[in-house]
Parts: sequence; structure tokens; C-alpha cells
Amino acid sequence: MKVLVTGHAGFIGCEVALRLLADGHTVFGIDNLNPYYDVRLKHARLARLQMHAQFTAQVGDISDATLVADCFSRFLPDVVINLAAQAGVRYSLDNPRAYVDSNIVGFLNILENCRSYPVKHLIYASTSSVYGANTQMPFEESQATEHPLTLYAASKKANEMMAHSYAHLFQIPCTGLRFFTVYGPWGRPDMALFKFARAILKGEPISLYNYGKHKRSFTYISDIVEGIVRLIPHVPTAITPSSNMPCPPSKSAVAPYQLFNIGNSASVPLLDYLDALEQCLGKSCARQLLPLQAGDAPDTEASVDSLFAAIDYQPKVLVQQGVAHFVDWLRANPQFLEN
Repeated sequence: MKVLVTGHAGFIGCEVALRLLADGHTVFGIDNLNPYYDVRLKHARLARLQMHAQFTAQVGDISDATLVADCFSRFLPDVVINLAAQAGVRYSLDNPRAYVDSNIVGFLNILENCRSYPVKHLIYASTSSVYGANTQMPFEESQATEHPLTLYAASKKANEMMAHSYAHLFQIPCTGLRFFTVYGPWGRPDMALFKFARAILKGEPISLYNYGKHKRSFTYISDIVEGIVRLIPHVPTAITPSSNMPCPPSKSAVAPYQLFNIGNSASVPLLDYLDALEQCLGKSCARQLLPLQAGDAPDTEASVDSLFAAIDYQPKVLVQQGVAHFVDWLRANPQFLEN
């Protein structure tokens, strides 16, 4: 197939594109290579993709309607995987317009072109952050998500609603994925694992918010990629629920639309995550215990029952294994420890 991957120089986007290329697909990527974090890392990911003859890259922003339309008209994708977004929770406190431009305007451009150039399947990134102020664990797709704690979460909730409306109005098969704390080699430097490793190796103290009491469904990158790839042929169709068979929480009764949590169902204390990192690095650090930060959820825990039922999704990589893989990669790429 021909697959358009937006955000191909990002953490998840690059790994998804590499897997698609390895599976024999043709991949066209769009990425603006913005400086939200170390651009050298983005270029290094891009270099891995450019080793493949079946990969083509377009530097540009999905908020540019003309550029997105041109890419669709030239490539005519069978499948679109939209992973381009302005990420980060705290960054949204000071840079709200970046989230509206990329996550809302940009996603609208993707939807409009899936309408103009009909695709077999649109898969797009949402986030576990949409659960916001919910405290009932584990998070399930049927739970209310009307109380986001950040603009980032609000923009992703908007994506879910926009995709559903386009699926209903224009019969665009859409699958949304609520990612839970993805980590691993080639990961984002603004995420906890990268920041913790940098501090430990530099002998600096680590700030632990919520007094270190966070729990997260830490999910290794290969488990995320496997789920996305398995979903490509699992194209949603509109269903008609009956009194005997109600509409499942992951499906829509009026549109070819489905929405899944994708993550590790085993929620791990942040302190255990940090302990695993210290063991792999062979070095410990001082810890500063601080109050909960604005916009942070104390805990996340993913229910992946719906995704298991759909594609037999079962994350395989334990935190101790995943952290070890990350440390091996970091030791081979010490240049990315530099600020």
C-alpha cells in the first residue's frame, strides 16, 4: 500500500514508518522539523528513513492547507496515519497557539484531503490526557472525557470529535488511538525517561512532582507500533446496535469510526520506573519531592480490552526490559544527552 505518515521525524512516526517500509509498503512523510526539542534528533530519525528507496519526505507543516493538498494529490495514499501534532502538556501553558495551529487546523487539513482523495483508512493520534480529571481506574473508552486539564488534551479531544463528524458525513473510515506514555530508544527528550537519564548522568537532582506518587501505563514503542500496524486492515464500519447487541464503547453507531486506548494495562509507579533506570545506568540520584504540577494527572491506567478484542493486542515489553533498551541506545548515542 501507499501510506502517508505525518510527523515522520517524530518518535512514534519514525518507528511506524520504518515498520511500514520493512513490511514492503511505500511511505510518504510530512514533517515540519520544528525546534520544540533537539532538531538533531529529528534529523537523525529522518536519516534512518532516507535509507529506504520507498520513502519520500516533504518538509512542511500540516497547518499549511496548500502543502497538504499538494502532497495528497501527488501521492494519492491508500492509508493515512496522522501522528503530526504539537506535543507536550506544560508547553501548552505558554504556547497555546501552536496547539491550535497543528492539532486543530492541521488535523482539519488532513480530514479535508481524506474527503477530497478518499482513503481506505485514517488512523490518527489522540492521547490518554483526554481523560483529564477522571479518577476511576483503569481508563476505559466509555468514560466521559469532557474535563480536560490542558489545552493539549482539549485539542486532542477536539480531534476525536472532528474525526467522528467527518466519518459520519463523508464515510471516511477513522480510527483514533489514545496513547499512554510511550517510551524507548529514539524517544522524546522532553519525556521523563530522557530527562531523568540526563540528570542522573550529570549528577543533578531529579524533580519528582506529586511527591513521586505518580503511576503510569508506560508503553514501549514496539508495542505501540505493533498495535498501529495491526489496525491498518481493521477498517471500521458503521454498525446498527440492537437491543441484544448494544454498540461497544470503542465503536460508533452512526459512522465508520472506532476509538481505542493503546498502552500497557499494567500501571507502574513512577519510582519503580526511576529505580529501573538507576539500575541500568549503575548510578543513583538525589530526588526532590514537589507538589503536583498544573495539568498533570496523578495516575493513568489503560484498559485495552477493546483493542484486545479487535486485534488481539497484548503489550509484551516489561518496563525493566524497555528501560534497558533505552539505556543501551543512549550509550550508543551520547550526543543526544547534550542540552
